[in-house]
Amino acid sequence: MTHTEQAKPIEMRSLGCGAGWSASEFICDAGPEDRGYEERHVGVSIAFVLSGSFRYRTHAGDSLLYPGAFLLGASGRCYECGHEHGRGDCCISFNYDEAYFDEIAHAATGALGFTFNVAGLPPNPALLPLGARMTVCAAADPLAMDELAAIIPLTIAHVAVGRPAPRNRAVAARDRARVAEVLRLIESASAEVLTLDRLARRVNLSKFHLLRVFAACTGVTPYKYLLGLRLRRAAGAIAATARPIAEIVFDEGFGDLSTFNAHFRAAFGMAPSQWRRTRS
Repeated sequence: MTHTEQAKPIEMRSLGCGAGWSASEFICDAGPEDRGYEERHVGVSIAFVLSGSFRYRTHAGDSLLYPGAFLLGASGRCYECGHEHGRGDCCISFNYDEAYFDEIAHAATGALGFTFNVAGLPPNPALLPLGARMTVCAAADPLAMDELAAIIPLTIAHVAVGRPAPRNRAVAARDRARVAEVLRLIESASAEVLTLDRLARRVNLSKFHLLRVFAACTGVTPYKYLLGLRLRRAAGAIAATARPIAEIVFDEGFGDLSTFNAHFRAAFGMAPSQWRRTRS
């Protein structure tokens, strides 16, 4: 998913680079039959998961990553990714020289030599605009990319510092696999009418147990995750296309325009039409 010292059977597409940073899209086709192996981050890596889910293990912990989550990689640290829950994923990854990252992280945290103490960050309302910008960054001009490259570690470091220390929630391996299956169902059917009954039946769990283990793995409820996914996809389409906003809204699964507008303003701090003008 990120820049490494070892080759991995993934497809990489360069999205841009500048002084102290580079950006790439990584598409991985690994599945349950592929054995994970240890790799090492070269530079600091911050990746936004666009699709798929995978297990990410590093010095800072073991995390299930899925669309809307951020992978955090410390320079020189070893890590391992596993796809025992399903095949493939796609990420947008920004990689930073240590000196450049240290400069930005110091501005965000006030700490020298800041390093991530968590393996990843779950979808977070404060990170919705950042994720949406990373989703469509391939279409940005060089200046916009350079600005985004600086905003990403500034925002991520700030959120990481303010995030409470994760509690030690014990989730059985079989339940983590079930959560990964539910995440993939939501991802593939996000525009459909999804109910807790449908999600729970998919993995043969009670609705209460699914709610508990889903929140333990992701930090949010299934509805909040679905809402964030729909908002990110709608924001990306609004910024990157000239399609009517109402058409995008209904295609992404929102039932009415007024509800979408309220959610969008709460998440992005502006109306959808203003979002389009500022990104054009």
